[in-house]
Amino acid sequence: MFKAEIKSDTMKGLVNIVSTLIDEVKFTVDPEGMSLKAVDPAHVAMIELRISAGAFESYVADETEIGLDLDKVKSVLKLASSGDIIAMEQDDDHGKLVFRVGNITRRMHLVDTSGMSDPKVPQLSLSAKVRIAVDELQQGIRASETISDHIALTASPEGFELSCEGDTDSVSLIVPKDKLESLEAEGTYCSLFPLDYFANLVKAIPAGTIVNIELDKDYPINIRFQIAEGKGKVDYLLAPRIESD
Repeated sequence: MFKAEIKSDTMKGLVNIVSTLIDEVKFTVDPEGMSLKAVDPAHVAMIELRISAGAFESYVADETEIGLDLDKVKSVLKLASSGDIIAMEQDDDHGKLVFRVGNITRRMHLVDTSGMSDPKVPQLSLSAKVRIAVDELQQGIRASETISDHIALTASPEGFELSCEGDTDSVSLIVPKDKLESLEAEGTYCSLFPLDYFANLVKAIPAGTIVNIELDKDYPINIRFQIAEGKGKVDYLLAPRIESD
């Protein structure tokens, strides 16, 4: 059983972030909230998300699983304006999730979750830790997208750098230590990542969000941030591109 109401802005933010990686998702539901773990089809990135019951306007649930096609959910969200309340209720008898937006009711067929795995989240101990406003990252992404398909992220005691180098042009965004929310880096740590994955996530994070970045040399990056006014959290792991000598 699952029945909840949520602000449309909160729901849109959640769906936009998850859909950067996958089209179909399994939410694990319990009385305390909802969670998911998913890996993209190419196994380049992983997302772990947890949103508490307090993020909803109302929330009643037993332990269950809900499989959703996020493209269909987006079509429902287009019906809602900012500030609207979206009501959701699981219809176990017909295998559907019922959405209500104003006077509109949409009954959506649930996706079969039996073939969806629960990926194991690796426990990483990464050397550099950076806290930065996502607005800085978004500016760097806008500058980089026409340069190359990979992006280098570097943390050092002096600050944080986002750089991109193509065949003829290059661009960099340098944020000195005193302009960061916080920085922990005893040395210089740099890794190269696929720009499309990094850019799609950064663009989906709401403006004003403080992002925690953990990285090391040639290790996956861990991007962690809060959603739903602090009542939800996201961990995003992205594998590096290892350059051959």
